[in-house]
Amino acid sequence: MPITEQQLLQIMPKARPVAGAFLPALNRAMVRWRIDSLVRQAAFLAQVAHESGQLRNLVENLNYSAEALVRTWPSRFTAQNAAAYARQPEKIANKAYGGRMGNGPEASGDGWRFRGRGLLQVTGRSNYREAGAGLGLPLEDEPDLLEQANHAAQSAAWWWAKHGLNQLADAGRIRDIGSIINTGQPGKTPHSAAERLALYDIALRVLA
Repeated sequence: MPITEQQLLQIMPKARPVAGAFLPALNRAMVRWRIDSLVRQAAFLAQVAHESGQLRNLVENLNYSAEALVRTWPSRFTAQNAAAYARQPEKIANKAYGGRMGNGPEASGDGWRFRGRGLLQVTGRSNYREAGAGLGLPLEDEPDLLEQANHAAQSAAWWWAKHGLNQLADAGRIRDIGSIINTGQPGKTPHSAAERLALYDIALRVLA
């Protein structure tokens, strides 16, 4: 069943300014990628709400302090170099993401060009290429397409289905869903695990 605007805002009250754009986009995406039961929709909307700041953040925020850089990317930033990058999002992205995920080296600018976008933060040139192929969109050439509501929702639902998260939702493995989205593998404790579970519980109540 499609969700209503009232339901969406009960789950994500901070989304009110953008609900009109996202409600049809989310419903289309959930239909297309078979997020089509109570537990699947509740799990999907909970994770989307957490990852996107309730639909308000479609581009990764990379405005980190020096201390946060060392904590977040200890293999990329050290106490010696972090100050040279702190509070400079473009430089941070190029350093953090350069030379991996299909990106060219730091100097190529790919880290910034292919920083996280969409409701579940597609990140890296190879992931943009793969998502573009899956959605029929030229995302490698036009990465900012993922800043549009419909494409942001479709990319999230495509990623969800591709990684088997419908099946994990069916099995009640909500913590593993958050872990796969946040860390890339099940079994690890995801960032803000308690908030993700709380959002899932709210979504279950609302959608029921």
